Amino acid sequence: MHKGKAQEKQLTSKLEIYNITSGTREVIYEEKDHFEAPNWSTDGSYLIFNQNGLLYKLPLQNPKKIHIPTGQADRCNNDHGISPDGRTLAISNNDKIEGVSGGTSRIYTLPVEGGTPKLITPDYPSYWHGWSPDGKYLVYTARRNGDYDIYRIPAVGGEETRLTTAPGLDDGPEYSPDGKYIYYNSMESGKMEIWRMSPDGSQKEQLTNDSYSNWFAHPSPTREHFVYIAYLEDQGDRHPPMKEVALRLFDLKTKNIQTLCTFTGGQGTINVPSWSPDGERFAFVSYEEN
Repeated sequence: MHKGKAQEKQLTSKLEIYNITSGTREVIYEEKDHFEAPNWSTDGSYLIFNQNGLLYKLPLQNPKKIHIPTGQADRCNNDHGISPDGRTLAISNNDKIEGVSGGTSRIYTLPVEGGTPKLITPDYPSYWHGWSPDGKYLVYTARRNGDYDIYRIPAVGGEETRLTTAPGLDDGPEYSPDGKYIYYNSMESGKMEIWRMSPDGSQKEQLTNDSYSNWFAHPSPTREHFVYIAYLEDQGDRHPPMKEVALRLFDLKTKNIQTLCTFTGGQGTINVPSWSPDGERFAFVSYEEN
């Protein structure tokens, strides 16, 4: 039976900031609509998120969203982020490609204030996830020959380099602040766990091993830990929305893992880098159905 609009559940998205010193959460912006994946600006003054194919800037002093013009790239997904010098934005856009119904994400760069996007990855699908600390490279997840692996490409464009080769999904690559590692999540062990490797793809090391599905490790600017999202129930190689999840903090010295908070989320919560420049806070999105 068809449900009328009055019977449909309404989604509320909440942009939150977690302070790791005080252990507190603060909702700074919410809408009865769907938005995703905050990035924190390099000067600490604003956040960027995606909503309905577009990107928005949210100043922290006056949290009202401001549209960032992205030209013909008007189908942006939740894989986007700001260059280390704060000047450039990498986006992933679900391009309209004749005869192709899905999996058309390609990576572009443009000025952080908005402008005309420049195509970086002609091949698709390609989903951006990280900048190298010197700003020279992008790392991303891409499907090539039927398998999703992690790739690196010059930030100005050029030839891509494959960094993972294991069967199954590898996703969420992000450089450590010192450039020594790329953190990522992988099905290589048979479950979705957090791994890291050298920037050339060598010396792969599994970091988590538990009953959760673990995704999207984001190393802190202080180099002391990384935050990641854990699905409380195993999701295989999927990262669906509207599931019970936890944000967890992995201490790189002690290897201890601390659960910071639990809520309804998943896809869109913390797909991309979202630490404040001082490493004291990070941003994420939680969801409620009303």
